[in-house]
Amino acid sequence: MPRFSVIVPAYQVQAYLHACLESVLAQSYPDFEVIVVDDCSPDACGAIADEFAALDPRVRVVRLARNEGLGPARNAGMERAGGDYLVFLDGDDTLTPHALRAIADRIKETGEPDVLVYDYARTYWTGETVRNQAAAHLTEQGPAPFRLADRPGLLKLLMVAWNKAVRREFAEREGLAFPPGYYEDTPWTYPVLLTAGSVATLDRVCVHYRQRLRGSILGTPGERHLDVFAQYDRVFAFLDARAETHPASRRELDRWRPLLYRRMADHLTTVYTRPDRLPRSLRAEFLRRARVHCRRYRVPGAPAPLPVRLRHALLRLGLRRTYAALRLASALRRRTARITAGLLRAARTGALRLHYRVQRCLPLRADRAVFAVEGHRGYGRDPGALEEAFRRLAPRVRTAWAADPVHHHTVPPGTRRLTPGTAAHWTALARSRYLVSDAAFDAGLVRRRGQVLVQTQAGTPLKHMGLDLQERPGAARGTDFARLLREVDTWDYVVCANRHSTLTWERVHPGGWTALEHGQPRTDVLQRATAADVARLRETLGIPEGTVAILYAPTHRDYRRTQRSALNLERVVRRLGPRFMVLARAHPAHGGPLAASAGRVLDVSDHPHVESLCLASDALVTDYSSLMFDCAGLDRPIVLHADEPEAYEAVRGTYVDLRSFPPGAIARDEDELIGVFASGEWHGARTARLRVAFRERFCPYDDGRAADRVVRRVVLGESDLPPVVPLAERRPAPSAASAPGPVVMLPSASRRHARTLAAPGPDPSTSSTRAQGPARREHAPDAARPALRSDDGSMTTGPARTPLATVPQPAGPRTVTDSL
Repeated sequence: MPRFSVIVPAYQVQAYLHACLESVLAQSYPDFEVIVVDDCSPDACGAIADEFAALDPRVRVVRLARNEGLGPARNAGMERAGGDYLVFLDGDDTLTPHALRAIADRIKETGEPDVLVYDYARTYWTGETVRNQAAAHLTEQGPAPFRLADRPGLLKLLMVAWNKAVRREFAEREGLAFPPGYYEDTPWTYPVLLTAGSVATLDRVCVHYRQRLRGSILGTPGERHLDVFAQYDRVFAFLDARAETHPASRRELDRWRPLLYRRMADHLTTVYTRPDRLPRSLRAEFLRRARVHCRRYRVPGAPAPLPVRLRHALLRLGLRRTYAALRLASALRRRTARITAGLLRAARTGALRLHYRVQRCLPLRADRAVFAVEGHRGYGRDPGALEEAFRRLAPRVRTAWAADPVHHHTVPPGTRRLTPGTAAHWTALARSRYLVSDAAFDAGLVRRRGQVLVQTQAGTPLKHMGLDLQERPGAARGTDFARLLREVDTWDYVVCANRHSTLTWERVHPGGWTALEHGQPRTDVLQRATAADVARLRETLGIPEGTVAILYAPTHRDYRRTQRSALNLERVVRRLGPRFMVLARAHPAHGGPLAASAGRVLDVSDHPHVESLCLASDALVTDYSSLMFDCAGLDRPIVLHADEPEAYEAVRGTYVDLRSFPPGAIARDEDELIGVFASGEWHGARTARLRVAFRERFCPYDDGRAADRVVRRVVLGESDLPPVVPLAERRPAPSAASAPGPVVMLPSASRRHARTLAAPGPDPSTSSTRAQGPARREHAPDAARPALRSDDGSMTTGPARTPLATVPQPAGPRTVTDSL
């Protein structure tokens, strides 16, 4: 007997049925059967179902003699189901990866409840995915399983069958079935939740609910939408019949009537106001029936806001013209508000432009500097490291940080906070001598004579950038290359971490700027951190002592509209055992968390400082993120998860062939990645040798003084800069779990050895990068000289071990979980 019976009714969904069935058969949890019910569909749904049944014995096809509708089709599937739990899925929707495994784990964890409710997300033709707005009611906190009376908020969820797993024995015992007609989910869902002896929730998106432009049942106008009244008649008839057969539960059932009435009134209002459901000829008839139903089933007692009560009253009284007049007035009010807001924005923009022009006529302030990062996010990265060096080495220069107000708490107390787009911000841009950023400077900025623009870039270039994107339109996505070149012409200096960076930036950003090849400033904190700093950061993040923390930081995929994690992180930590945990950090372009924080998976996408995460973790797992160059300087293990390398190379391309010159072990899929960590290869001698070669090539100047050298050169005008500490003499803080023991929970698919590591070959970073243009290059001093110049001018023999200053902890939440 299978664990799940996945019932898929199919009618006129031939364009989507392939994706639906493939999403089920590709699940990592294999114990299920699929019952496809061909509801006498006139298209190719039946043939498609037969193809899948021929390829996979878990698929069965049921054919109905005539088209009976979604409800009877599901009933036909239920009659033939043999699984412990019933899972319903419409033919144009899909299951998310590993959904059945998550459902099975939650069912086992909560003691086999009668009903498990899980979440969904709407997917649009644009590729946008929007999670259910009422997802807060699916929280897994608190006791589980429970009764509906303990969590009545579940009735606020969308009343559908495909967001629940129902125990088959419970459904058969209660005689639960779907009625015919539209809105058949309503008289199924309410009885299921009201009679269930135990209910549990799963706070995870398991279904992608496709929003079709045309052809969906609810999006087709017609008189079938009048079926909604018969469906609610069935709901209240169920309450009456249940009270007769179970007199002891009459009082409990009566307490649900006010809430069910409100849900009915809300539903009727939605159907009435949607232009894609009711033709104009049926609106009067619909409102007449709605008035009858509201008067018949109205039970006061369910609280509702005033606008909702007003809509219900108009529906109950049948005031069609009044309702239409109020809707028209509301639409006019919203339109007037939009027009007014647009005029105000235009007036404000014009005033700011005039203000900026006036400020550009005033003298420059040689003791002012403005710093910012891409997207006006919080304090950190290369501009943050340079700002700290400005305050320490050139205290006469007053610094300011431009960031959105939500990030102001990350800015140190001694630095002025600026909000982009304000008069103060444009004043600072017009009159400050030094402007520092790692992305394009503000649109509309005019470089004044005497201003110094320092471009730090976003790290060592791995993927194709700048002019090289002209041959890759999928990654360029409408980049204005003429504007890019105009922007490059305003730069005075470009900070470069190594020779590869210098040669690449000179070619893809040709201009008259000077290359400051002094190292990556943001890595200074990695070299200066102490073991005490590492322990403090791990405690702040809540990493248990003795745990191996893996930082998973994948890059953005230009060829995907919807970004997703290539790894099932819950499965990874489950297979590796309790000694491992994963810190998941999404790329800033991801637009949200990379994974749900649960168990030994902690999403740290909102953490303000990735440098802190590098220090707190014991290993980095990434694909094509430039973060690997930073972590290489820290001398921590790096594992490459080479997911879809051909697609990434074709769309974006890379300057470094990581397969022939990797910084550590390489895993081609999830099982190989588990094997790399389970076998201990991730910190073995061979991977250490690869990391040493990678460090020598890409981290020659990352000794903890890169920001000092840049500031001394740009601000103080020094030419005798502090020398670079040789790689052999650098002592970055060791990880907290530098020598983990063996792991026994090794999956069978992971027992094969990870991919054979390639020995370092010729430098791939210089094979296609050759200096061009008039850009000038400045190198860091000879790396063979071990001495360093301290702030007071004396010579020392190594990088100073000072407490972390460039990675301050935010003044708000002290832990990542609190900040989330």
